[in-house]
Amino acid sequence: MTANLLTLGILAGLALALIVYSLLPRKREERDVVKRRLWGRRGTDEEAQIRAQARESATSELVRKAAPMLSKLVMPASDEAQSNMRLKLAGAGFRRPQAQTLFLASKSGLAVVGLVVGVVIGLTMHWQLVSVAGVATFCAGTGLMLPDLWLMAAISGRKQKIRYGLPDTLDLLVVSVESGLALDAAFKRVGDEMSPVHPELSEELRISTMETQMGLRRNEALENLAKRTGLDEMRSLVSVIVQAEKFGTSIARALRNQADSMRVKRRQAAEEKAQKTAVKLMLPLVLFIFPAIAVVVAGPAAISALRAWQTNPSLGGG
Repeated sequence: MTANLLTLGILAGLALALIVYSLLPRKREERDVVKRRLWGRRGTDEEAQIRAQARESATSELVRKAAPMLSKLVMPASDEAQSNMRLKLAGAGFRRPQAQTLFLASKSGLAVVGLVVGVVIGLTMHWQLVSVAGVATFCAGTGLMLPDLWLMAAISGRKQKIRYGLPDTLDLLVVSVESGLALDAAFKRVGDEMSPVHPELSEELRISTMETQMGLRRNEALENLAKRTGLDEMRSLVSVIVQAEKFGTSIARALRNQADSMRVKRRQAAEEKAQKTAVKLMLPLVLFIFPAIAVVVAGPAAISALRAWQTNPSLGGG
């Protein structure tokens, strides 16, 4: 009896202590209240913001620690290969210093994930060791190549967007130059104006303007612009501007002629794609549409003929 009373007393004391502790204001809560009063925000908004910041910081910290280790597994050995990779990432629009590290880390991570998935599939299906090793190797190689395929698609899509925006940008350049602006000021103004419509081309023009403002010669800045975009149209534009400055001809007229030629090329490319549509439709028509039409048209007749032959076998010539 005495032991039971002692146990109940201890439990009651602990419960009372926990209740008092929960009711006491904490320093962190007081600090949060002060922040809310200073910022004029509600507690729920701040709590959600704090959770989001904590989650983001934890994720970024994990990526920051794991990315260098994973990137070392597939890091190119030569400086030229690393430079080419940075150039490809810049062509896709990724110019941050950690872009290369994250890209290489993604290759290593997907390779490891593919290896694990291949091993799990092989063991689940009860395959032999050779088959499991083959499937795991194939999955690891696929995971290793997926970032490269994604990068190629990103570069191609960005080139296409820049190509579509060139004629409109050149028209605005012509208007700016003819209104009295210098070529550098026209590049800066056009880059700012075209940002909502063609952000990729606007970014490239801004980078070229910044290089010129930092002391790089205009010809070199334009050559870097053509190298970053990797477009034949941009190389042609750069050569036209360089030749116009070299021989003293009108830059506005050269830009206008270049814009007209680019617009003609874009229209011809659209017409070429339209002409290819009929050829590309042949395969799905033959494989999917024509068999369905044949089933719909000839199906009832074939069923009727089969039923008639079953009811009267003499119709089959027997």
